[in-house]
Amino acid sequence: MPISLLFLVLVVVLAVAVATFVLVTDRERRAVIDRANGFSDGFLVLKPKRTSLGDRLSKWLTRRLPSSFAAKGETASTLVHAGFDGPTAPMAFAAARAASAVVLPLLAFTLMPRTNALYFSLAMVLGVVIGVLAPPGVLANLARGRQDKIKRSLPDCLDLMVVCVEAGVSLDAAVLRVARELGPMHPELAAELMTVNRRVNAGIPRDQAMHGLWLRTGVEELRALSANMIQSEKWGTSIATVLRVFAETLRRKRKQTAEKKAATAPLKMMIPLALFIFPTIFIVLMGPAIIKINTMFDTMK
Repeated sequence: MPISLLFLVLVVVLAVAVATFVLVTDRERRAVIDRANGFSDGFLVLKPKRTSLGDRLSKWLTRRLPSSFAAKGETASTLVHAGFDGPTAPMAFAAARAASAVVLPLLAFTLMPRTNALYFSLAMVLGVVIGVLAPPGVLANLARGRQDKIKRSLPDCLDLMVVCVEAGVSLDAAVLRVARELGPMHPELAAELMTVNRRVNAGIPRDQAMHGLWLRTGVEELRALSANMIQSEKWGTSIATVLRVFAETLRRKRKQTAEKKAATAPLKMMIPLALFIFPTIFIVLMGPAIIKINTMFDTMK
């Protein structure tokens, strides 16, 4: 292998690693939440923000790359749903996606032997397909995982909010208190609630702040919760009753979803049983008999 080609491959691999590191570490929201959660004896103690290597690299990418290169549309919303809501996240993801589309075919072209044209062509095609489709697939998987975590933590959040509201705490103070309490166990939902509290304190109407909670996560349950809370505030009904009923509804829905998955599990297990387990059982059971029958026919001959 030529030294120059090897050096080019190493440079591209390093670029992909750096872009991935920038995308993963570009979570400015988490840094803000950590500073907001750094309170002692009930008082907030803001910690100075440290500029990490990922922040510097992402800002460098934003300055160097053209603005049209950034991810837009559905990809940008998927980045927000996955928790990458920083201003440089779309640019970093676009850079990582472009680097992946170049690196994997280049690796296949460099490492695969050219003695067999079929295998070489197949490796090139796989490199191109995986390099193009892998980054959006990984991003969608991260978004779905974060949404599932938020869904699982939502009933606990509502229970705590009901306790705070029934104790006489205002809704804004209850949101802040619940966000602090949920931080160690459910950091995703705690970060979103803290964002809602900051937006309300900044002067944004509560209905818009609650609607933004659904836009940033893509969780339909939060959309229904926002609508119920807005209607409760508009008509003057008890917010504690609304939250309690909604929490019970979520738990009932989660139970029904679990029962549905349990009911469909045997049907889904038929394919791996038919492909992997049944042939093995047939070989174990029928193998000795086939060997004996073959030996018997040989002796008869």
